[in-house]
Amino acid sequence: MNTKIKSICAICVSALWLLSCAPNTGTQVQTLSPIEYVNPYIGNISHLLVPTYPTVHLPNSMMRVYPERADFTGDRLGGLPLIVTSHRGSSAFNLSPYQGEEGKLLPVMPLSYDQEQLTPYRYQVYLDEENVEVDFAPSRQSAVYSLTFEDQDAPAYLVFNSRKGEMQVEGNVVSSYQYIDGKTRVYLYAEIDKTPDKAGMLANGAIQAAQKAEGENAAVALAFPAQVGEVGIRYGISYIDVEQAKKNLQREIAAYDVNVVAKAAKDAWNRALGKIVVEGGSEDDKTVFYTSLYRCYERPICISEDGRYYSAYDGKVHDDEGRPFYVDDWIWDTYRATHPLRSMIETELEGNIIQSYLLMAEQMGTNWMPTFPEITGDSRRMNSNHGVAAVIDAYRKGVRGFDLEKAYEACRAGIEEKTLIPWSAKPAGWLDDFYKEHGYIPALRPGEKETVPNVSIWEKRQPVAVTLGTAYDQWCLSQIAQELGKADEAAHYLKCSYNYRNLFNPETHFFHPKDKDGKFITPLDYRYDGGLGARDYYDENNGYIYRWDVQHNVADLIALMGGNEAFTAGLDSMFNTPLGMSKWQFYSFLPDHTGNVGMFSMANEPSMHIPYLYNYAGKPWMTQKRVRMLLDQWFRNDLMGVPGDEDGGGLASFVVFSQMGFYPVTPGMPSYNIGSPVFSHVKMTLSNGKVFEIKANNASDENKYIQSARLNGKPLDQVWFTHEDIQNGGVLELEMGPRANKTWGVAVPPPSADPMP
Repeated sequence: MNTKIKSICAICVSALWLLSCAPNTGTQVQTLSPIEYVNPYIGNISHLLVPTYPTVHLPNSMMRVYPERADFTGDRLGGLPLIVTSHRGSSAFNLSPYQGEEGKLLPVMPLSYDQEQLTPYRYQVYLDEENVEVDFAPSRQSAVYSLTFEDQDAPAYLVFNSRKGEMQVEGNVVSSYQYIDGKTRVYLYAEIDKTPDKAGMLANGAIQAAQKAEGENAAVALAFPAQVGEVGIRYGISYIDVEQAKKNLQREIAAYDVNVVAKAAKDAWNRALGKIVVEGGSEDDKTVFYTSLYRCYERPICISEDGRYYSAYDGKVHDDEGRPFYVDDWIWDTYRATHPLRSMIETELEGNIIQSYLLMAEQMGTNWMPTFPEITGDSRRMNSNHGVAAVIDAYRKGVRGFDLEKAYEACRAGIEEKTLIPWSAKPAGWLDDFYKEHGYIPALRPGEKETVPNVSIWEKRQPVAVTLGTAYDQWCLSQIAQELGKADEAAHYLKCSYNYRNLFNPETHFFHPKDKDGKFITPLDYRYDGGLGARDYYDENNGYIYRWDVQHNVADLIALMGGNEAFTAGLDSMFNTPLGMSKWQFYSFLPDHTGNVGMFSMANEPSMHIPYLYNYAGKPWMTQKRVRMLLDQWFRNDLMGVPGDEDGGGLASFVVFSQMGFYPVTPGMPSYNIGSPVFSHVKMTLSNGKVFEIKANNASDENKYIQSARLNGKPLDQVWFTHEDIQNGGVLELEMGPRANKTWGVAVPPPSADPMP
């Protein structure tokens, strides 16, 4: 690398080296700023399915990039990225620098690379076969590249590509659009700080006279003389038009100076991550913590551009009326802990996100609350309608900025009028009528053919998962109705929230699929049965995971299972039941069920609340033990340090909460379960400016058990506290020790839903 980049990177390289190599030696003093603890490479090699990506971006911003390669171990880049339009999607457009013969140009050049250095605010790499230094930094809707061509004897080229769309070049300006889907476009406006010798459409490996290219892999190229040296590129992106992309660039980036843009991005990250300050633990602990917090800021993204935004939900450009518009969120993954985290430290942001959902529901013409709102529209993936949980959880934690009545109607319509069939955006039909009458989704018996339209041949009915998820959604709906004074509707949906009972098998104490005649499907092995991903009955996880999927009423689940001892014995059994076959066999039909501890899967979001359930049954020390073990085993400062699909904050939010020492088991119920803090001191600045502190005296790898507690100066002999307890600031002080105190916190379990009417 040249002297300039070496000097810029020295601190970051040293920090990342320390972070990746530091041993877990106990309490250490935080010496770096929060962003310098972030290691975007954690989890870049997957245990089985989708890895994390080393994303370069500002918090919740439209501009996102990461290296374009097959996977982390790939030794070729597919050009340089210009904009990633969806979480873990490929780059729209790309840029390929090249030195050599013009006739060898390709729309996307395979680039050998080395010396890659990547932080959330900067990307640097050396293209060792092209002899090109690359330096990149993002702003919110624009970015800048500096490319240094080192070969003194060969001409230099820049190739801009649109995978499907149009590319145009005029002098030192490149403009373009690319279709993301059939109707949604992303636009590019780029300026180069040097005038090319020639520029035009790329065809047959060479530059043609035409200035415009259209269609698949539309590409233009710009040629520069040998010894051109450093070339600067600054560009803006837009979902509205090219002119708006130009405005976005001009508003954000005034010069071709990567240092200036990178510093602004770094400062923005420190402001966001600095809302939570941790002390104690090891350097690795801090790296895992701040990297996880960084992951929680990848989505959703703000697509308001100078007060306007393009909505794929009706295909129109709207005035945002002073409220930023957000898209790209997978609510099935993020409602559990990512949204609750934002409700604490980013209240205004969370309110704007929910307001955006309500606008989407209106723009779609159905008034159905979205489930997987993306740039291209609501993809309706997974199952259930958990936007309702995000609404009631935010509202009960003081988030405003949206109309609760409108939110209720959109949530109600999404549950009542849209089908409950997974991955479907069709109106309600026979299966939905059956659920409303009988209180469960019927399963097909082995060999029985599907007769219901719109049921995916791949995703199936997922009858147990949908029944349990909808029961929880209806509890959330009952709570919104209660807030609005709708007593009759609150009572109705509260009654519906007990529908999980209809699939509880009293003989096995598992949730068990039933056919349309009300008979349990037998024989059934809760470990393996249900086909690929267990979707015939469950979804991605097996019956051992869905056994605990009653977030809103753990107390009733304990009663159904026969009391505290039976309940905790069931938890123990899950953690100790072996796969029963080779890993390759097990994962061949349950590929999402990784991160195993027995039948427990740390890799998937429906598992995240399970370690905290011991709190409800009189054994909080087991929650403390289990949470620490899971963090140590599965979330580490290394390339395989994430056990499953991270899903843009889905798993990362579990780590953030759990390392701090508490967790929101039931979104919509404004209380938190206490676990076992990794850090001796946590200071969280709430959105109202107040500070909530957690002091875990003597906390260490060994001292993971709570001996006693005080909340706001008063003795606390329970394993939970409310949002009200901390909303104006407060201190939770825990005395930690190496052995379990089996008397602390056992008397008063965390709250559950109201008694069955």
